[in-house]
Amino acid sequence: MQLETPLDTVKHTAQLASDNGIMVILDPAPAQQLDDDFLKHISILTPNESEAELLTGIPVEDEKSADKAASYLLAKGVNTVLITLGFRGAFVATEKIREMITGYKVASVDSTAAGDVFNGALAVSLSEKMPLLDAVRFANAAAALSVTKLGAQPSAPLRKEIEEFLKRNP
Repeated sequence: MQLETPLDTVKHTAQLASDNGIMVILDPAPAQQLDDDFLKHISILTPNESEAELLTGIPVEDEKSADKAASYLLAKGVNTVLITLGFRGAFVATEKIREMITGYKVASVDSTAAGDVFNGALAVSLSEKMPLLDAVRFANAAAALSVTKLGAQPSAPLRKEIEEFLKRNP
């Protein structure tokens, strides 16, 4: 989910899914303050640097500050925090994991939908039971490919493109 849908709808859906054991992935965009009760229903939160700062009050500039912001969000009840850092990658935080998954430098043309592509690829890979860190690598690759094309829908790569990119860029 993301926050372009009315917040009350997103909150209700997250609670319903959470109460029924369904994973809830939230891209908190467009950024806004979120209450603690809502955050407790989020399985995976995927803010970028500015969204993480708005949610925590902690400027995210590097791995250390990403860890600090992620720890704050984990303490609010989120199970997993993935702070996306553009070409630098994504910082992964759970109760047991604190790891920076390196991103990919590509010739960026348009970042429209990069977050949506990251989240979609993450959801697909996790639904296929891919381990979390591998799923984040897959999502990073998908987002990297998406910024090499103009537009939103046209920039979403095919699975074959992602897999080929990962073979060339392990």
